[in-house]
Amino acid sequence: MTDVILTINAGSSSLKFALHPVNAPLTPVLRGKVTGLKRKPVFSISTPQEIKAALPKLARDCTHEAATEILLDWLAQNAAEYHITAVGHRVVHGGQEFTGPARVTDDVIAKLDALTPLAPLHQPHNLAAIRLIAARSSDMPQVACFDTSFHTTQDPLAKLFALPRELSEDGLVRYGFHGLSYEFIASALPDHIADKAHGNVIVAHLGNGASLCAMKNGHSVATTMGFTALDGLVMGRRSGRIDPGVILHLVQQRGMSVPEIEKLLYQQSGLLGVSGISNAMQDLEASDDPQAKLAIDLFCYRASAEIAALIPALGGLDALVFTAGIGENSANTRAQICDRLKWIGIEIDPSANASSATRIAAKEARCDVLVIPTNEDAVIAQSTIKLI
Repeated sequence: MTDVILTINAGSSSLKFALHPVNAPLTPVLRGKVTGLKRKPVFSISTPQEIKAALPKLARDCTHEAATEILLDWLAQNAAEYHITAVGHRVVHGGQEFTGPARVTDDVIAKLDALTPLAPLHQPHNLAAIRLIAARSSDMPQVACFDTSFHTTQDPLAKLFALPRELSEDGLVRYGFHGLSYEFIASALPDHIADKAHGNVIVAHLGNGASLCAMKNGHSVATTMGFTALDGLVMGRRSGRIDPGVILHLVQQRGMSVPEIEKLLYQQSGLLGVSGISNAMQDLEASDDPQAKLAIDLFCYRASAEIAALIPALGGLDALVFTAGIGENSANTRAQICDRLKWIGIEIDPSANASSATRIAAKEARCDVLVIPTNEDAVIAQSTIKLI
């Protein structure tokens, strides 16, 4: 029997999981996901070995808790050759207290639950999986790995809002997210660009949730997401950066309630809101509707503008890295963003970009441009092994 770490990454409408051998955490023996939760959920498995066991059929209203329970039952029946020694979880918000992975206790759960208003789309689902596993097996070690932790290296200046000091001291500061993804990219960069990996790098994590991180010597210097995961770039369903006066207008002039505004900004905006078609980039790229093109163009325009805005925090730029679903798979998005950044020495090779090669910069370009698949699961597994 092989000892493994189970990693769980609960998203707003998905549940990703993997089994990582304790002695080789970077190479999972089994991974899979449940997508479309509460809409049209589908359970799928991808693994080096053929899985002959039947996959569960999920009810249309399947919740994250139910999906986690179904997953654990399925693993017990169909992956009995693997012994789960611990479970590592992605948790979106660690607040100011959790600056690194933490062993889960009742006290930790209570503190993370208090942060739910700062990450309403993710934190409840992260905690739901933790609670369910604790209820099923109280002696199973669990580790929480935080998306905010990677950004604790930032200078206080990069974290401050221009608000009264007492509010900042009370925790109203920029936290940043997607830290597990950025941590993996930082660890992988030396294999691709050698000494430049320790220079001035901007990583573009572009997916349904999207953000940028400016890194120097592999550490976070600045990022586009702030107090919550609403800030910064245009996203699949989230608005990204917005004039605070718009919120005041919606309340004062249009009579919208706080829950209505929350739903608007988190679920009805972004690519979906602008296009009126879909929050998925691949759907928009396949459409000939002018509104689909407008949504794509806005996504790329805002991304290029935010990349340029991060350069002063670094003092220059040696490399730009694309990662996550859109960043790894959309050649059109990469081309549009890079075309707007030629003035800072970014230029790509069209054929390399079209094939999603690892290095897509033109030979004569001053700045490296790379496409590197992220691996948050590996970071979670390694962190869990070290802590347990």
